[in-house]
Amino acid sequence: MEQYSRTVAGTVEKNVMIAAGVYEMSVLTRLCGRFIPGQFINVYLDDRSMMLPRPISISEAGANSVKLIYKVTGKGTEHLSSYGKDMSIVISTPLGNGFSIERDYTGKHIALVAGGIGIPPLVGLAKNLRERNAVLTSYLGFQSDIFVADKFEAASENVYISTDDESFGFHGNVVDMLKEGGYIYDEYFACGPKTMLRALCEYVKQKERSVQVSLEERMGCGYGACLGCVCKVSDSGGIARKRVCADGPVFYGEEVVWD
Repeated sequence: MEQYSRTVAGTVEKNVMIAAGVYEMSVLTRLCGRFIPGQFINVYLDDRSMMLPRPISISEAGANSVKLIYKVTGKGTEHLSSYGKDMSIVISTPLGNGFSIERDYTGKHIALVAGGIGIPPLVGLAKNLRERNAVLTSYLGFQSDIFVADKFEAASENVYISTDDESFGFHGNVVDMLKEGGYIYDEYFACGPKTMLRALCEYVKQKERSVQVSLEERMGCGYGACLGCVCKVSDSGGIARKRVCADGPVFYGEEVVWD
């Protein structure tokens, strides 16, 4: 099976820190040319003591490369941060179900709402939606250091930033910043902490609009076999359990059952 493969799939082009504990890695590979925004890849480390892959959301991808932005949160990502230029790296093809995107968004006003390390996965989405003529407004929430905001500025009509430490922009969380603006968008796309996504879904429901959310869950295999990343969704009046890695990570907000 693919998840146990150790075949070299790419070469590190760069791996640099862009904010406190946040790294941007570019990998030369032909595996990700058909990626859908919202998908992720498995990264297999060269340290055999860490057998489980590290699932990392794709920020951007093209025919010959993929860009990952990740935060060092444990031994695995700490080891990944040591990878240098020209090192070989083992990765999977894009996994999971990404955002459902229409062919044409001409005249539609779309809000992108993201917080923390949930911001990078929306970079590719912003570019994709702009190419489909969407009018984008991006709401980005950071703890302190600001990163990749320029990517959203290039694709959006407006970009609004909040910081938890009140060092820049709106003083408060990103959903409160969205609410204060008062504008109702045609559709919403989001990625970030569960508390943020829950608050956003409750707000969007009140406005009778649709939101797609990319859930952040700890994954084991990344292929749906281990059932380590199950979430609850409403299903025909009842509750069903879905695998975030295989059935998601993107779901419609109205179907997610928040604990």
